Amino acid sequence: MHTIVHKADKRGHVNFGWLDSHHSFSFGHYYDPGRINFGMLRVLNDDVVAGGAGFPTHPHDNMEIISIPLRGALAHRDSTGIEKAIQTGEVQIMNAGSGITHSEYNHSKEDDVNFLQIWIIPKELNILPNYDQRTFSASNRQNMFQTIVAPDNDDALWINQDAWLSLSNLESNASIIYDLKKEGNGVYLFVLEGEITIASQKLNKRDAIGITDMGSVEVLANSDAYLLVIDVPMTQ
Repeated sequence: MHTIVHKADKRGHVNFGWLDSHHSFSFGHYYDPGRINFGMLRVLNDDVVAGGAGFPTHPHDNMEIISIPLRGALAHRDSTGIEKAIQTGEVQIMNAGSGITHSEYNHSKEDDVNFLQIWIIPKELNILPNYDQRTFSASNRQNMFQTIVAPDNDDALWINQDAWLSLSNLESNASIIYDLKKEGNGVYLFVLEGEITIASQKLNKRDAIGITDMGSVEVLANSDAYLLVIDVPMTQ
């Protein structure tokens, strides 16, 4: 087993007033040659966008882009004709494929929105662009893993990669095991709230750990905790 720990206060950070963002990997103004990616996971940004502000229309191609609101809601519009609001409790994915343009704005004019922006390198290039979003009930992840993104699960959003994203709400002192979905994949676990112990490492809010060369990992909740697990190929 090999591990890499990314502490919350060691992430890249930018604050433009309208956007306060922490980057787990090199992105934009933040560059660290030792933190370019974790396998096919390229971006994990923890964004807070002020009321009425957002990202104007811009292009993407050949990237799987997932947005998970943690507080508030996003207003989404893209070149496939989709125009929707993404609420807390929902998850959005764009399969950018051969090319898509989109904008993401805070749905509120007053309150800020906090969401995770995740980019995963795709398996196949230049597919037809696609958009989807879905509501995932918190009751289905209590002391268990709830799959929200997968290449092979009708209950999850489809992704163009052998990657799986899962959420879990753990009660204090709960212990659960995550089984990796595919041989050769690694798992990047991001603590959204609370404190856990995994692979002998104690992790707090917004800390993360990447684990490779293991088929399963045990997670112990030292307090009530909320987790995101990203299970991705380490090579294409």
